[in-house]
Amino acid sequence: MIVIKFGGHAMNPERSAPWLREMAERWKSGERFVVVHGGGPQIDKELKTRGISSEFKDGYRITTPEIMAVVEMVLTGSVLRSVVRLMELVGLRPVGITCGDGGLLHVRIKDNGAYGLVGEVVSVDGSIIETLIADGFLPVISSVGHDQYGQPLNVNADIAAGAIAGALHADQMVFLTDVRGIYERWPDEESLISEITAVELESMSFAAGMIPKVEATLNAIRSGAKSVRIIDGTSESAFTDALLGKGGTWVKP
Repeated sequence: MIVIKFGGHAMNPERSAPWLREMAERWKSGERFVVVHGGGPQIDKELKTRGISSEFKDGYRITTPEIMAVVEMVLTGSVLRSVVRLMELVGLRPVGITCGDGGLLHVRIKDNGAYGLVGEVVSVDGSIIETLIADGFLPVISSVGHDQYGQPLNVNADIAAGAIAGALHADQMVFLTDVRGIYERWPDEESLISEITAVELESMSFAAGMIPKVEATLNAIRSGAKSVRIIDGTSESAFTDALLGKGGTWVKP
């Protein structure tokens, strides 16, 4: 089982086609995947169109009720549907769901609302994923959840993917993002970390943009994922290389 986090910067149909075709071939041969998608650039575009300003803190988008309405519309609407269509074009059988569907993620407001309507994962129930896969479908998960009162919450897609990978005891968690991996001194490209243990990673400090990726990586491994690889989702060959155990940043227990 491989869990893939598909970042919004990597959602270019031409760039996505090679790794999606690779996924389809491996699915036919028996490999199984779960995809969790983000959509930061798409959210930014819609917010700009509406004249709504947005800011980040510690790598998380401060999510007001007004911004939450846009996040939910974009992620569970246009982005989720576009990812499903891309996968159907290569012969896969994707089913789009959200983090709140079927009780997949139990979430609550993060840090008493310090980031607005941002959710943190409390627990994972992977039964809906297991059911879909058993029936021959590939789960595609949008990173919008809700709390026990039905309040929609913006769940960071990296964090959601890491939690799901851990709960499923995934053989590998692959982050398809807009950078080549985790950088010790972001944005210094010479500081790319090629291989590191979770213990070593936990002892380090990182720039804000790296924090959710590092947090998600550590959470995935602590929860049961066997390894994590962070790669450049805009590279045609990076995904194939990742499946072969090469490239990006490889994090092991």
